[in-house]
Amino acid sequence: VQLQASGGGLVQAGGSLRLSCAASGRTVSSYAMGWFRQTPGKEREFVAAISSGSGGSTYYADSVKGRFTISRDNAKNTVYLQMNSLKPEDTAVYYCAADRSFGSTRFKDFRYWGQGTLVTVSS
Repeated sequence: VQLQASGGGLVQAGGSLRLSCAASGRTVSSYAMGWFRQTPGKEREFVAAISSGSGGSTYYADSVKGRFTISRDNAKNTVYLQMNSLKPEDTAVYYCAADRSFGSTRFKDFRYWGQGTLVTVSS
């Protein structure tokens, strides 16, 4: 499965952005999907994940819980990350990922990756 993330940009603190991850090659509904982020010199950090199928299960990093929402639209083969109340510390390159398994927060457990999209939050 090929993934392409988009929607990053520059936003002021307190603002919102919605990231999209478009999948091609295989039906995305078969995969659990995740979002990770990375800043220079740091390891890729888990943000959110959603189960395969209807996406009835989700989980989030504590740092984004209550502010970010992951969702999926299988008809469009797309997964979203709605980010509200953004903070400067949310600044990072955001990556979407896919895997058959659901439940991990480790980036090594996700097999497929898209290219990143940069989110910059100014104070």
